Amino acid sequence: MMKKLDHIGIAVRNIEDSIQFYTNVLGGRLIDRYRSEKKGVESEIAIIDVDGDRTELLMPTNNTTSPIARFIKQKGKGVHHVAYHVGDLDEALKELEEKGVRTLEGSLRINKHGRRLVYLNPMDTEGTIVEYCDYPEEYKK
Repeated sequence: MMKKLDHIGIAVRNIEDSIQFYTNVLGGRLIDRYRSEKKGVESEIAIIDVDGDRTELLMPTNNTTSPIARFIKQKGKGVHHVAYHVGDLDEALKELEEKGVRTLEGSLRINKHGRRLVYLNPMDTEGTIVEYCDYPEEYKK
């Protein structure tokens, strides 16, 4: 199955400062910014495009329940996850199951852009949070 780097998620404490760095220093362009209070997300998200490559800046909005807040408390700010675009998420999930790779319980969801995503269990990925994602037909290129 095809897998292609989709984006990198960065856990940040101050989204304004991070946006300034990615736009002013790296020359990126802010293409979207939104807040999600869904359980298991609880974050403000800014999507930056730097010459065709995307970075998601993730700032917790709830320091008690946000997984990003927990991540920052445990590991500090920095790379939170690496996302791979897969051709078909359902097929990729079957492949993971066949290989004995687990996903994080409750992480399968659809974001505001219609991207379906799931996080793989870091216990099965050498400690890195890996996201698999696919897009509805109108977003595929």
